[in-house]
Amino acid sequence: MDSDLLEEVITPTETESRLVVIFKTASVVKVNSRGLEPASEDVAPLQAVLDRHHASLTLLFGQDESRLRRDQAEALRASAEDGEPSDAANEGPSAPSEGGIMPDLASFYFVDGPVANLESLAGELNQHDLVDAAYITPPASQPLLFQTLTSPEENDAPAVTPNFTSRQIYLGPAPAGVDAKFAHTIPGGRGQGLRMADVERGWLFTHEDLRVLQGGVVSGTNSPDNDHGTAVCGVVSGDVNNIGILGIAPDSVFYGSSYVGNSVATAIKAAADRLRSGDVILLEVHRPGPNTPNPPSGQKGYIAVEWWPEDFAAIRYAVNKGIVVVEAAGNGAENLDAPIYNTRLQGFPNWWRNPFNTLNPSSGAIIVGAGCPPPGVHGRNHGPDRSRLSFSNYGSRVDCQGWGREVTSTGYGDLQGGQSRDLWYTDVFNGTSSASPMATGVVLCVQGIRKSKGKVPLTSSRYRTLLRQTGSPQQAGPGAPVSQRIGNRPDLKKLIPAALNIP
Repeated sequence: MDSDLLEEVITPTETESRLVVIFKTASVVKVNSRGLEPASEDVAPLQAVLDRHHASLTLLFGQDESRLRRDQAEALRASAEDGEPSDAANEGPSAPSEGGIMPDLASFYFVDGPVANLESLAGELNQHDLVDAAYITPPASQPLLFQTLTSPEENDAPAVTPNFTSRQIYLGPAPAGVDAKFAHTIPGGRGQGLRMADVERGWLFTHEDLRVLQGGVVSGTNSPDNDHGTAVCGVVSGDVNNIGILGIAPDSVFYGSSYVGNSVATAIKAAADRLRSGDVILLEVHRPGPNTPNPPSGQKGYIAVEWWPEDFAAIRYAVNKGIVVVEAAGNGAENLDAPIYNTRLQGFPNWWRNPFNTLNPSSGAIIVGAGCPPPGVHGRNHGPDRSRLSFSNYGSRVDCQGWGREVTSTGYGDLQGGQSRDLWYTDVFNGTSSASPMATGVVLCVQGIRKSKGKVPLTSSRYRTLLRQTGSPQQAGPGAPVSQRIGNRPDLKKLIPAALNIP
């Protein structure tokens, strides 16, 4: 492949926003087929507003209120057993506290129906005493920054796909790689016995290098726009064989949870309900935040989804269940420590606090930024190794980094094309999209090794600490000082013994 490969910045095209409504207490109302049903308050005025806008309310997290409360109670019990913080007793059913951080999932609803003006409806709902919050969540998109200007179908695939693992420098020793090859020499070091779920749009599970240990789609619709998910799957769990690529944790089971036909928060909860303590959820999504220009300019201002209350709540649910959550920092070139992120968005609930501010309650997710790969990989140079790529969000909340450029994986077809998409491979997977599955694979390797030794899995918060304490340090680049934190690149040779020192 030529070193002057043509590419363009992706401008997200998702257009579906969602109006989320949170009640002050979960016991105020229930929703049935006829609309709002009073539980302890008069809901007729609120129902009149919905009727006037041809709108209805649906539980955001599905099921029913009592089952959601049961799920939450089980998650909190698991959290207490794992030593994670649990909700404080006096904060109310939907308010997180310094020790609590689990909003009540049964208080979250979304507006359904042919509503002409979501902003107008949100404004009216916020005037009602029963409503704690009514706000519009912008559409989510995948944090891939660049796409190549190629036509893979025009190229012929060889009779047998070559072995591309020599191009996966990130599998090798630190500081260039995460040293997955070292982890693979240790029992459990390929992620045996672990499962993960990738939250995004779609996946091609018929790909020739993704046919082993694929669990399918657990929620939402598997979109035909699936190159992105296919590339993520390859980075984490590409099959062990003599062709194509190799995943960082190829013995882990890979599931997809799609936000197509779903909300991101719903996809997160569905993934958490499928997984077990010690498994991993990867959030391959970002959204336009308060600094996004209008009209948009590429992905400028896009940020990690935990900033929105419903996604924060879903992440906390997963983390409290003992699931490790890995989250893309986003490609908005934003300083997540900027004061604007402390400002409550119009309609946000009163309990909301900026989760990027490390003085506030945390979602518990591992946030991953995008760093430069070593100069010369695939004949290109993006800056000093491990320096921040200009598009990557940064700040004190970012825990670690992965390669944000030149990631060889399945999908897209710029490295190998052909008439069948099942044979496509890429050399240029990028963005915080490519960085975050690297951290995911690393966590799965370590969890597998601990499992093989009979040790309990580590929690998300433990991994946040370990990833900050170990790894290859971030370096400065032009216009990207180390003070613009994206953290260390994981190094499994250092991370594994540190993790094994924990009982």
